[in-house]
Amino acid sequence: MGNQRANFRHIFDKIILGTALFACLSIFGPTREAQARETIAFAPSYPAGTIIIKQSQRRLYFTTGAGTAVSYPIAIGRSGRAWQGETFVQGKFVSPAWVPPAVVRHDHPNFPAVIPGGSPRNPMGAAAITLNLSEVAIHGTTQRMRRSVGTAASYGCIRMYNEDVVDLFHRVQVGTRVVAIP
Repeated sequence: MGNQRANFRHIFDKIILGTALFACLSIFGPTREAQARETIAFAPSYPAGTIIIKQSQRRLYFTTGAGTAVSYPIAIGRSGRAWQGETFVQGKFVSPAWVPPAVVRHDHPNFPAVIPGGSPRNPMGAAAITLNLSEVAIHGTTQRMRRSVGTAASYGCIRMYNEDVVDLFHRVQVGTRVVAIP
């Protein structure tokens, strides 16, 4: 009887442990979107440490050298708002406040003048990497707007999942070259 009880307890403990492990992985494990970031083979025509935005692919690449790059899914500017060319990183900000530009305020007159950093309504998300272009940044997103990544949805900014913009934030420096191509 004691042996059966010990076996039962052992099986019960394994079930509880397995259930707890599954629950932890479900709650704290990476999301499907976070797994979209990957290191890939990349044409070596850009030096290491360059950001390349390929709009047709809805991807941002950060070259790491030796013909490789980290690839991230992004949202780009909607029709008439996407930009092409070359610029550089002008600033880096964690959880920045957002002042809606005039074009956004025109389309959304009820927006507040400033949305504080950390607000769940702040479209800049976890971090912003500002570019040497007027009112354009590479930034995170709100929970509600995550589904826009992979589309042409913004007013010209490059929108990323928060976990991806944080990863990129730690890789780039002020002055990093940024190239946007169709």
